[in-house]
Amino acid sequence: MDKSNKNLFSNLKNDLPASLVVFLVALPLCLAIAAASDAPLFSGLIAGVIGGIVVGAISGSALGVSGPAAGLASIVAGAITELGSFEIFLVAVIVSGGIQILLGIAKAGVIGYYFPSSVIKGMLAGIGITIFLKQFQHGLGYDKNPEGLTDFIQADGNNMFYDIYLAFANPTVGPVIICAVSIVILWVWQKEFIQKKRFSNIVQGPLVVVVTGILLNVIFKSIPALAMTQDHIVSIPSIKSVGGFANLFTFPDFTALTNPQVYVIAGTIAIVGSLETLLSVEATDKMDPQKRVTPTNRELIAQGAGNVASGLIGGLPITQVIIRSSTNIMSGGKTKVAAILHGVFLLVCVLAIPNVLNLIPMASLAAILFFVGYKLTRPEIYKQMFNQGIGQFVPFIITIIAIVFSNLLVGIGIGLAIAFIHILWENFKTPYFTELEGADKGKPVTMVLSEQVTFLNKASIIHTLDELPDGILFIIDANKTKMMHPDVLEVFEDFIYNAKTRDIRVETTGFESWTEDSNNLTTEK
Repeated sequence: MDKSNKNLFSNLKNDLPASLVVFLVALPLCLAIAAASDAPLFSGLIAGVIGGIVVGAISGSALGVSGPAAGLASIVAGAITELGSFEIFLVAVIVSGGIQILLGIAKAGVIGYYFPSSVIKGMLAGIGITIFLKQFQHGLGYDKNPEGLTDFIQADGNNMFYDIYLAFANPTVGPVIICAVSIVILWVWQKEFIQKKRFSNIVQGPLVVVVTGILLNVIFKSIPALAMTQDHIVSIPSIKSVGGFANLFTFPDFTALTNPQVYVIAGTIAIVGSLETLLSVEATDKMDPQKRVTPTNRELIAQGAGNVASGLIGGLPITQVIIRSSTNIMSGGKTKVAAILHGVFLLVCVLAIPNVLNLIPMASLAAILFFVGYKLTRPEIYKQMFNQGIGQFVPFIITIIAIVFSNLLVGIGIGLAIAFIHILWENFKTPYFTELEGADKGKPVTMVLSEQVTFLNKASIIHTLDELPDGILFIIDANKTKMMHPDVLEVFEDFIYNAKTRDIRVETTGFESWTEDSNNLTTEK
């Protein structure tokens, strides 16, 4: 068991402020995705709460955050129309959760290991660009499209770039001032003289930004030239507005269990949601500073349990969401407590203080997401991928372009197609094999790598490394290897990083000729 998970609350000083930031980012996303899905607004909030508390508690992911997914919005909207009511659709959500639980039990989570890192990193960078570009509308006060949707074609029918042009052509003074002040605060908060102060560990920059935004919003109300409209601020329906607490929930119509179409839609949601979750898991693990590995089968079970719970009380389908997960990491989250607390904050604040939340300017949240988007697509990532060769850089850059000019799922599909074409060509030229020697306990265990080691070998290598007994001498022999995919190299780097926790001594041989830039593959003599 990872030491960081033995006492989850030992990292509360990091997880608490990170959960606050994730909560602030997740709040408008939940509402926007519900609106885009043609579902009740509270269904998005319910999914956010369930994704944080239920999925967060069951999941083995240290940093992943779950909630309603933008990638499913069009599927959900079409399904509600096709089934005839939201109550019948909820039955499909429950059934999809059951399918995901069965997939986890059947150990189908292994599919997550077959996504090449070039596509995963391209997905992160593409999402980063999309997040960054989407914020111009909110930062300039042109709030015509909801936050959180990643499609190139916007809700108003215009494309993303045209709406950015309209935002610059039609700015609103109040949001511009708030966004500018917020960016300055976030920039200053990262400076060394602030980070040295003890209070900066608890009072994070994004929290200061939100509080400042609320104060400016209140002040601007008395200044007609700066006053903001309802479009410029977060908008959460209150319990009073819906006629009481009980009316927040919608319950499934189980008579629809005899409707075959329910099962078709449930299967679609389960498959697409599981793929989106596994992609997010892979990306989140790569961003984890501690290089922890999420148990993917357990993650499918957690997502399934979340979807069952969400469907039972009127929530949207749930997946692990890369925007929230990356925000959690960038904000200093250390354990799953951050994800759980973000769900608690959603629940408490929506029920107790909706009037306060409805004072938060979208421009404040835009500033926070500007920084998140930039960190996901910073220039160093492009340089790193370029240095890894054309086989890595081409799928990476094509995935980015496809995501920015279409949407997340289409972009990933195109990136995967390019990556598979490349790797199949490499495998066609030179076949590969891997074998283990000296597997008896108490003797050195040697892994002899073949001439070609591709990302298709990744799952079996991870399985072999996980099954190694503790306290052994493990030798990785790459003397015969002519090409090793960077994904496999990362697996070995992560294994060596964590080997000491299992009292495994690692020796490597044959890596020198093609890992000159790697400082993580060390040889013990």
